[in-house]
Amino acid sequence: MKNRPGLKQYIFAALGVVILVLLDQYTKLLAIAHLKDQSAFVLWNNVFELHYLENRGAAFGIFQNQRWFFVVILVIVSWFYGRTPVEKRYLPLRICMIVLTAGAIGNFIDRLTRGYVVDFFYFSLIDFPVFNIADMYVVCSGILLVMLVCFRYKNDEDYDFLRIKKD
Repeated sequence: MKNRPGLKQYIFAALGVVILVLLDQYTKLLAIAHLKDQSAFVLWNNVFELHYLENRGAAFGIFQNQRWFFVVILVIVSWFYGRTPVEKRYLPLRICMIVLTAGAIGNFIDRLTRGYVVDFFYFSLIDFPVFNIADMYVVCSGILLVMLVCFRYKNDEDYDFLRIKKD
């Protein structure tokens, strides 16, 4: 049986999540303090601006008012993290799960405390939905997670740690 995460790995993961969530929450406080009730702050004309938005959905406005979505993500990622072997080969996978968890928690905190998520990054060039740091955590780590599973860990023996044993 492969090495399972111990206390040290869970402490490292929790510390990583806390640091990333604090960064996300700090940027949202800055957005509230400097962007709320203001016109957009243009960083690059017709390309990128800081634009305050109160988002009641998940990433990019999907799942409007559905708090359960964040709980489901946290449960799935926690289960997956606990089943992932503590080996150098799986470190990128473990880091992705930490970042994904931080993003889900960051937006969940907003939802619980404010009833909405503060978004403020806007790519006007392509009219991309307004987003925040936590959204970037979720999307980037989610994409990387899929790429890792599809291309780096694609062999059958690499998925042994996910199989549920009926011993």
